Amino acid sequence: MVSVLERKLTIKRVATMVSNYQDNASTDDLESMAQGCGRNCLGSCCLPVFFVSEYVQLVSVSKLPLYAFNTDEEEQGHDKVDASCDGKSPEKSYLNNLLLGQWENRMTRGLFRYDVTSCETKVIPGTYGFVAQLNEGRHLKKRQTEFRVDKVLQPFDKNKFNFTKVGQEEVLFRFEPSEDGKTSYFPCSQIDPEGSSASVVAINVSPIEYGHVLLIPRVLDCLPQKIVHDGLMLALHFAKEASNPFFRVGYNSLGAFATINHLHFQAYFLSAPFPIEKAPTCKIMSSEDTRVMVSKLLNYPVKGLVFEGGNKLCDLCDAVASSCILLESNNVAFNLLISDCGKRVLLLPQCYAEKQARGEVEQELLDTQVNPAVWEISGHMVLKRRKDYDDASEQYAWKLLSDVSLSDERFQEVEKYVREAANLQEDGDFTSTEETSYGTGTPQVSPHLPQDCLVLR
Repeated sequence: MVSVLERKLTIKRVATMVSNYQDNASTDDLESMAQGCGRNCLGSCCLPVFFVSEYVQLVSVSKLPLYAFNTDEEEQGHDKVDASCDGKSPEKSYLNNLLLGQWENRMTRGLFRYDVTSCETKVIPGTYGFVAQLNEGRHLKKRQTEFRVDKVLQPFDKNKFNFTKVGQEEVLFRFEPSEDGKTSYFPCSQIDPEGSSASVVAINVSPIEYGHVLLIPRVLDCLPQKIVHDGLMLALHFAKEASNPFFRVGYNSLGAFATINHLHFQAYFLSAPFPIEKAPTCKIMSSEDTRVMVSKLLNYPVKGLVFEGGNKLCDLCDAVASSCILLESNNVAFNLLISDCGKRVLLLPQCYAEKQARGEVEQELLDTQVNPAVWEISGHMVLKRRKDYDDASEQYAWKLLSDVSLSDERFQEVEKYVREAANLQEDGDFTSTEETSYGTGTPQVSPHLPQDCLVLR
């Protein structure tokens, strides 16, 4: 008999289809197939593919587009991209245009499961302006799976779907640090079989919004869904290189509605401020050495911390990564939102899946089939039923997200973990009772976000 302490917490949920190969990703006898599995995937069977002959021992024939970014943190410009491959001088924010162009190319080729541009979207009336989207196609071809939510750290399982099984046609480009200190784009770049594992940007075939992509660090290393410093640094560079305040990068840990246990970040464009970006904050801790500052969200249904500042990008990365790693080791599920072109990172611990597994979530909320991951917590509510979309209100959004948030006691533990992990000092002016109740404060929109740019369908 299994004891109560050994019992796994699981929930019946719909596994999101992020790749067209997710249902038929068998790896049977792949190693014996010298020329790959026949699906042209990202696995070691196909990437790279080798040709062996009597005269040539090993030749790599695999090629993927490569965006190589400059890692020199003293170089703040985004307009110095070398496109010497085609002899043209690209315009500012080249990655932004490249990503959209390649994403639209995959859309015209019919690689997405539905047309996200036809989904109805509206701003819900109220103080914060939560954004609601009716996305009835996102739950089609659903597969019920057992999803374990009681462990944030779980080993990688090669027998389950992972991103090595994604088709290469779903890949937009590799995204990796440059070797020459320049930012360059190579439309056809050979894979080095002796080099480090490639990091790639691929489409999400079940997009939430325009330009929805997946950033997969070191795809062939098969890292589980857990934060590592270089992976988070790659995500920060991704947001920085896009140089667009309406392009955000998100992360979901296991237990916080990550659907695949293979390290990845998500990103897309939404031409409106997220409600969470408009929430007022109060500084609670900082570092004199690195100048990293951490603030606490006020007057928002989900408790969270906002990291910003730092002498260099690596300072911000180290503070966030170290905090996340300690949370993971203490089995605290969380979401991350990288905002403001990589200048701000919101850490959002949550417990909704845990409550759901314990039967503590109201049936009314469960019936909506909304899984509050990073985008929903940030204020972009993806709704799957017409009724929920038509009836969407700020009160509904607030009620759902309030169930996501940790208790005051558990959140204080998170603050302690962050202060310890990032070596921060508590701000002397902060008072723990400073939070205001909903509706009594004036939301403060980030000065980095244009106030007159609201382009919703």
